Amino acid sequence: MPLLLDDRERYSRQVLFPGIGERGQERLAAAHVAVVGVGATGAATAGLLARAGVGQLTIIDRDFVEPSNLQRQVLFDEDDARACLPKAEAARRHLARINSAVRVTAQIADLVPANIAELLAGADLILDCTDNFETRYLINDLCVRDGRPWIYAAAVGAYAATMNILPKQGSGPRAQGSQGDGVRAGFELSEPWALSPGPCLSCLFPAPPNGPVETCDTAGILSTAVNLAASIQVTEALKLLTGQADRMRRTLLSWDLWTGDRAEIAASTPRQDCEVCGQRIFRHLAGEARPHITLCGRNSVQIHEHHRPLDLAALQLRLQPLGEVRANAHLLRFSRPPYTLTVFPDGRALVQGTTDTALARSLYARFIGS
Repeated sequence: MPLLLDDRERYSRQVLFPGIGERGQERLAAAHVAVVGVGATGAATAGLLARAGVGQLTIIDRDFVEPSNLQRQVLFDEDDARACLPKAEAARRHLARINSAVRVTAQIADLVPANIAELLAGADLILDCTDNFETRYLINDLCVRDGRPWIYAAAVGAYAATMNILPKQGSGPRAQGSQGDGVRAGFELSEPWALSPGPCLSCLFPAPPNGPVETCDTAGILSTAVNLAASIQVTEALKLLTGQADRMRRTLLSWDLWTGDRAEIAASTPRQDCEVCGQRIFRHLAGEARPHITLCGRNSVQIHEHHRPLDLAALQLRLQPLGEVRANAHLLRFSRPPYTLTVFPDGRALVQGTTDTALARSLYARFIGS
C-alpha cells in the first residue's frame, strides 16, 4: 500500500524519522487499534493515533461528556458537554475532522465479558485507557487467551503509569484467525515478538488493589500527567505496529510529574504460577463475581441491564412529569435531585448522586423499571 501524494505531505515529518520511514508509515495505515475508554487518557491516545495515520480505530466508552471533562479530555469541547454526547461518538466526530482517512468505529458500550470478544474483534493491538482494574483484568484475560498484545496506561493526580503486555502467541481464537487478519490490507502482526513473551497484568498484580484507591474524583488530575501516559503508550504502540517489538520497554514505568519521582519495575519474565498466563484460568472473562463499577470522577454507580433494549422516546414521555428530562439520539438524562439517571438504549444506566449500589438499583427500578 504505497503512500498517496497527500499522505506523503501529511506524514512527511513522521516519515523522516528513521524509526518510522515510509515502510513504517504504510504499516500504520494498514493497522487496526482498539482504544478502550475515551476519557482523559483515551482522548489523547486516540488523537495521537489518528494524527500518526493508524488506518483503523475502534473506540469504546460507556460514558458521556460533561463540563468537568474539558480540563483534560482534549477531543471534546463545550458543545459536546452541552449536548451530553456519548464520549465515543463525540470522539468519532472530532477524529474525523483531524484525519478523514482514518476509519473510526465508535462503540457506546461498557466492555464486559458478554461483549468483549465482539467489540475487540479484528483489532491488532488493544490500548487500555480505562479508569478501573476490573476492566483491565478483563482485557488481560482476553489478550492472554488469544495471544494478542495490549498496553496498560493510567493517570491520576500528577502520576502516570504504563506497561506493555506481550503474551504468548498462537494459543487462542484470535491467533487461529490471525493469519487472515494479519495480511489484511498489508498489515503483518503475525510475526513473532522479537523477544520472549513478557508477563501479563496478573503476573505483577495477582489481585486488584485492596482498600481505597485514588481516583480523579478524590485526588484530582493534571492534564500533563494524562498526556504523558498517552504519549508513552502511543510511542510503544508505534514500535509494535511498525514491526519493532524489540524496542518496546519491558518494565512497569511510573512517573510523578509533581515530585519528579520516577520508578521502573522489571517486567520481562512471566510468573510461572500466574493463574492467567501460567494456568490459563480466565475468571474475569468468565464474569465471575463481576461487581458494579463506581465511575472515576463522579459520585455514581453503573447499572447493567444488557439485552433489555429501551424505547427512549417513550421513556422520555413517561418521565417528563416526574423531573427534568434531556435526550438526544444516544441517551436520556433524567434529573430528580439529588439524583440523575443517564440511560442508554441498551438499558444500561449511570446513576449519579450515590455510591450505594442497592439505592442505585432501587432508583433504576423505580424510574426505568425492573
